[in-house]
Amino acid sequence: MQYLYPNQDLTGYRQIVKVGEDLEFCGFELLRLDAGKSFESETLDEEAVLVILSGKCDISVNKKEYTNLGVRKDVFSGNPTSVYVPVKSSFKIREAQGLFAEVAIVTAKAEKQFEPFIVMPEDVVCNNRGILNYKRDVRDIIVANGEGKVHRIIVGETINYPGHWSGYPSHKHDVYNPPYETKMEEIYHFRIKPEGGFGVQVMYNEDLSLRKAYLIKDGDTVILPEGYHPIAAAPGFQVYYLWVMAGEHGRKLLPREDSKLSWLNNVGPLIK
Repeated sequence: MQYLYPNQDLTGYRQIVKVGEDLEFCGFELLRLDAGKSFESETLDEEAVLVILSGKCDISVNKKEYTNLGVRKDVFSGNPTSVYVPVKSSFKIREAQGLFAEVAIVTAKAEKQFEPFIVMPEDVVCNNRGILNYKRDVRDIIVANGEGKVHRIIVGETINYPGHWSGYPSHKHDVYNPPYETKMEEIYHFRIKPEGGFGVQVMYNEDLSLRKAYLIKDGDTVILPEGYHPIAAAPGFQVYYLWVMAGEHGRKLLPREDSKLSWLNNVGPLIK
């Protein structure tokens, strides 16, 4: 099975992960627009979140206009601006600054139709999670705030400090076993700062029938249909990743930690 989708330095639209083929519930597309260029599409049986990675855009959804969106020069420069697009909707994205804009289009299989809405940078819920060398910054774009407003999709961003891990202690969400674990697919899309660096995506399961590690470069994408999936940033480099999750059993996050690492949860109280 293909898990790693390497970066392709292309301008325009690229579908990277297709719902119903690469994964059952999650999809990922990337849009790179030169000055004044635009892109139009429709969602059909998927809901989507348009996350502005850099630049400024005008976005319309079912003729509802959102203008001059986007405040950051790159993904490391503050919170994103995002727009939710329901199923069976048309949308248009136009570069609005006369420079360059990049937009991630994350999607999830959906049946229920809701209203479009915008998530401004100040609406993003930010947390600093972890301790020691697995401390990271997490930005929830549409997570708890999406209840009653979206069907399945969950979206956010994480930034690893240089030399630090995230998704650690390792967790997974590939078995439906409430209240201990839920089943959700996930996609990561990565950026590295400075660009010449790298991160490492680890993937494994209980019996090690899945046991992989990928060298992650700027612009790469990884799908996570199963297994534990921690990430490490090489010393000297920050690792950013956009994440999208979806599954058939609702939106409540119930990850299961690797029991062999659970002792690490006792470290935090000891050093505080």
